Amino acid sequence: MDKVNVPARISNISFTILESMNNHPRSSTIVITLLFGIAAVSTASIFIEFAQNAGAHSIVIAAFRLTLATLALAPLALTRYRSQLGRLSRREWLLALLAGLFLALHFSVWITSLQYTSVASSVVLVTTTPLWVALFSPVVLHERVGRGTYIGLLLALLGGTVVSLSDACSWQAGALVCPSGTAFFSGTAFLGDFLALAGAWMAAGYMLVGRKLRPKMDLIPYVFVVYGMSAVLLIIFMFGLGESPLGLPPITYLWLVLLALIPQLIGHSVLNWSLKYVPVSLVSVTLLGEPVGSTVLAYFLLQQQPGWVKIGGAVLILLGIWLAASAGVDK
Repeated sequence: MDKVNVPARISNISFTILESMNNHPRSSTIVITLLFGIAAVSTASIFIEFAQNAGAHSIVIAAFRLTLATLALAPLALTRYRSQLGRLSRREWLLALLAGLFLALHFSVWITSLQYTSVASSVVLVTTTPLWVALFSPVVLHERVGRGTYIGLLLALLGGTVVSLSDACSWQAGALVCPSGTAFFSGTAFLGDFLALAGAWMAAGYMLVGRKLRPKMDLIPYVFVVYGMSAVLLIIFMFGLGESPLGLPPITYLWLVLLALIPQLIGHSVLNWSLKYVPVSLVSVTLLGEPVGSTVLAYFLLQQQPGWVKIGGAVLILLGIWLAASAGVDK
């Protein structure tokens, strides 16, 4: 009985905390909350790898992730926030649909990319999201991106590149050896890398639209609508591709439930909470902490010990996030 109630307890505790932040929180609260969100999001690649190894197709994983998160939110959103949902204008519904579309495409292409390229290559490309957000947010949202945010962004991207190279390349006879360009373009890695990059573009669109809509809505109705829109689209994609969510090994459903609860329901919702208070460029930079969290989890769960090069890259990522957070929160 206790095991059955665990998902409900996790979601209730997390949203009780977020609901209590009705007023503009202090800068330290925003930074700590964002770090908490990074930790939750960092579990995604672990659960996805477990689910794929257990036989789940990428589109099934994405559809389950958003559908379960939406169902977990439904009782609270449809009771306590029904009136707010009823007051949404046609424009706000269209923005929510657009955000859900971007989110659905992000998960579809990024999770699929893991089938064609290495995790390291996929992660470093999908974490270029801040570049596209920083490029378009002054045009789309008229948000000024300060020098500190750009410096932090560059440091974090440099750290992400170092972490990726530490997996893709190796030291041999005192020299760094990496795959040749010919080997890269002649295989399926190019398709996987392109899908990961497309995932970054979709994530940037998701955040830019969210920044416009989120300040007008409370957290729970916002994520319920956006996750729900994304879930419906992913289910359509799933059946359109001839895939079925049924008949998977029981352990696969455990990974899918954890994927929906921790990185989606908690992690992504924390990031959506912060969109109401800080520039979207700052929120997107914090996502670069995901490779660091994933590396730590892989060490404990998969016994993958990081080398000193990877640790150095992680330090650069954290330093970049700290600089960007300090510049963005104080505005």
